[in-house]
Amino acid sequence: MSLYDAIRLTEIMLGIAFAQQSLEHLKSFTNERWLFLPRLILAVLLIIGFQAAWVCFLLLLLGIAILHRFQGPYNGGADRMSLLILSCLTLAHFAPTEKWQELAFGYLALQLMLSYFISGWVKISNIDWRSGRALRDVFQFSAYPVSEHLRALSTSPRLLHAMSWSVMIFELLFPFALLSEISLFIALGIAASFHLANACLFGLNRFFWIWVAAYSSIIWFQQWLQIRGIL
Repeated sequence: MSLYDAIRLTEIMLGIAFAQQSLEHLKSFTNERWLFLPRLILAVLLIIGFQAAWVCFLLLLLGIAILHRFQGPYNGGADRMSLLILSCLTLAHFAPTEKWQELAFGYLALQLMLSYFISGWVKISNIDWRSGRALRDVFQFSAYPVSEHLRALSTSPRLLHAMSWSVMIFELLFPFALLSEISLFIALGIAASFHLANACLFGLNRFFWIWVAAYSSIIWFQQWLQIRGIL
């Protein structure tokens, strides 16, 4: 995958994610509509590739304005990843040379990799995750629309213990997926399935679209490392 193709695919996926998010706010308060209607228009422009550099820059400014409106990232990690992707795309577009473009886009790939590894490190450092208690609380007390059948999983300590360790081990080993294209695609497939499950079960749909939007960066980065004999 070339650098241009990876950037373009990231823009398309990010535009789809932003369009979906913006539509959710069009029936909200007036001051929110004035933020998300322009975001919807810019998202469509980003999808079709019209003046992508300036569209990314305007979306970045709008993202900062949305942070001010909600007094922080009201969707947590999804909003932070959105701003990270926009920042890297904007820097890549306005970078003076291809080397600086690669540096900006490569930074996104590294941050994506670290997002999984650090998440696993934080979990394994927490006794509640190691014991399975954290997942039990998720199923038992989650405010998201989990079905009663799924809530019954909170009474299966062995299953939750196995699930907890599976998630932690996968996240901690994620950087090793860069060793080959096959291992990377398998790891990204597992990660995407994990995000999709969270979207379906707990309503965390924004994490799915935003993280998948960044996947092309790490696919390109892995190939970039191989071409230069680093892997």
